[in-house]
Amino acid sequence: MTTSRRKVLRVPLAAAAVGAGSLTATGAVALYTQSPDHNTPEPAHLRGAAPLPYAQVVAFDLASAGRRAEALRAAHDAVTAIDGGKYAAWLALGDSILAGSASRPRRLKRMPSFAGDVLDSSQSHGDLLLQITGASASGARQAAARALALLPQWRVRWRLDGNRPETRSEHGQGLARNPFHFTEGYGNPASPAGITERAIVTADQGEPSWAVGGSYQVIRIIRLATDFWDRDSVAAQERIIGRRRDGRWLDGTPSDERPVFTADALGKITPLDAHVRRAAPDRRSPPPLVRRGYNYRRGTGDQGLVFSCFQRDLEKGFEAVQARLEGEAMAKYTLTVGGGYFFVPPPGNTWLDTLAKE
Repeated sequence: MTTSRRKVLRVPLAAAAVGAGSLTATGAVALYTQSPDHNTPEPAHLRGAAPLPYAQVVAFDLASAGRRAEALRAAHDAVTAIDGGKYAAWLALGDSILAGSASRPRRLKRMPSFAGDVLDSSQSHGDLLLQITGASASGARQAAARALALLPQWRVRWRLDGNRPETRSEHGQGLARNPFHFTEGYGNPASPAGITERAIVTADQGEPSWAVGGSYQVIRIIRLATDFWDRDSVAAQERIIGRRRDGRWLDGTPSDERPVFTADALGKITPLDAHVRRAAPDRRSPPPLVRRGYNYRRGTGDQGLVFSCFQRDLEKGFEAVQARLEGEAMAKYTLTVGGGYFFVPPPGNTWLDTLAKE
């Protein structure tokens, strides 16, 4: 990372860390709810085209070594209590909680540090992730506090409040405004079937049977140099992103259609190092992942994205995109300081029974 980038993103990492005592109280949230026909459970992490506008993201470490099965069941029971209606919430397993397990998801691992990352251990990884989304900020916080009161076996490692300004669904895609003033989510699939195809593990992937129907979740805590960014003209920002602020492509293609980058092979219209062009150079074959991120703000000068995406394959999804983004024009405005890789189990408790037998 360059010296100038360190200066524009100079909030001390330690100041951004959140202590374990930041959430307390009573209650719970649920992992899954039933679909409208009440027969097929619908995974909470993919429910609805647009996620609920407020989120609590909490990563835990297991406080009592040797009591994994008991602690996981307690967490499952806690979140199962109140999901649905005003809330959607789920658990996701970190690689460390499955260390030594013969039935761990094949691609689950500790999130590596990519080029330009400065990962703070107090904001990274974790044995377990709890994410709660709600219609109001206070409601999401209260639900998180109630859930934590039922989880004495778990110690909070890090925690973030998230929000999605202008969250909405257009053409079946969940959209929201990020701190750089641009709309995110246009790359998401526009149908429930498309979401399932990108994000849900299938039986032919060689995963353990209990993991079929689950998803790999990637969380990235990305600090954004908003003051530095806002010094640039809107036109310059749009060339860095590769879209207009309203979502239209730089060549005039509507937001819900695909531009043909091959017609602009030299990048005269959409620069070759623009974010969207690096992320998905062939718009006919979008990255096989579903993005459902949130904005965050923690005090003066520390704001950014809680980037979150779901996929059935980490290598083909997030990691392939991340490799292409190296050297993008937007890199000097961003700094990833935390997050992790997790696995969201499928609906039900088969996964608990499987892990309890090991």
